[in-house]
Amino acid sequence: MAAEFTVSLKKIIDELSLKSLFMPSDPEEVLISSIDINRPGLQLTGFFDFFDKTRILVFGNTEFSYLARFGSEHQQHVIDSIFKFGPPAVILCRDYEPTDVMLHSASEYNIPILQTSESTSALTADLVTLLNVELAPRITRHGVLVEVYGEGCLLIGDSGVGKSETAIELTKRGHRLIADDAVEIRKTNNKTLIGQSPQNIRHFVELRGVGIINARNLFGMGSIKLQEKIDMVINLEIWDNQKVYDRMGLENEYMEILGIDVPLMTIPVKPGRNLAIIIEVAAMNNRQKKMGYNAAQDLLKSLGMEIDDEMVEKKVVTNWD
Repeated sequence: MAAEFTVSLKKIIDELSLKSLFMPSDPEEVLISSIDINRPGLQLTGFFDFFDKTRILVFGNTEFSYLARFGSEHQQHVIDSIFKFGPPAVILCRDYEPTDVMLHSASEYNIPILQTSESTSALTADLVTLLNVELAPRITRHGVLVEVYGEGCLLIGDSGVGKSETAIELTKRGHRLIADDAVEIRKTNNKTLIGQSPQNIRHFVELRGVGIINARNLFGMGSIKLQEKIDMVINLEIWDNQKVYDRMGLENEYMEILGIDVPLMTIPVKPGRNLAIIIEVAAMNNRQKKMGYNAAQDLLKSLGMEIDDEMVEKKVVTNWD
């Protein structure tokens, strides 16, 4: 069974700068578990099939205009029929004030009422974006995440292969560190993975022989970033003379993370190789490929060689521990 994540109502209030009009309990203890939200349309007419009580309710112009057509007695019946399901919170847009009927029902069923000056569409977009990030499926894996020329590069490999040292060299060259040792990866939609560091070890880097350093304090605020999209995975491994490494870059190899295929590159490590420069080039080359240009294919075409589908066969690595 997939793990279920929650976000506190307090964090939503702080992130979206919402005003609390009625709060029957500590917002830190009110937990939201649904990525979706509800705008009560058919529910105002009494249709509750498929109504999800775990979603936040949003009221705007349409909802208030519809309720204004009826007297207080009918409004009370409509609001009570919705609030009795116990939604986690109600947000009123465009600085609408809650009616006495709404406040009475909120008090009876312990429903928090919040307010914003934003339009319903703007609030909905911001709220869904926030919920997609906070409630996204996630895993934590050993590795290092750096931003290189705008590309999120996830460095993986055995302990001691040089991931942290490479990240420090990249940071000194003007790139940014996101996470060292442990990377929390979230699937924010069907195509995007966002990586960040766990809060308790954020900005810290372990360098064998030196110890623990704080990258933010040592290199400045420009050297770090809180989170970054994962555009490619770079596997650092000790050079194996018995292994044949890809020298052309024709094969498209991928690693599956949370159901999303991420471009994978294996870089052999041995004395004398400048890993920071190699990763810089790999990041720029990955961006070129996303824009539709492949240097290896271009070279073969200039040599008059035909490229068939087998030469660019896709490989997927599914077991990443």
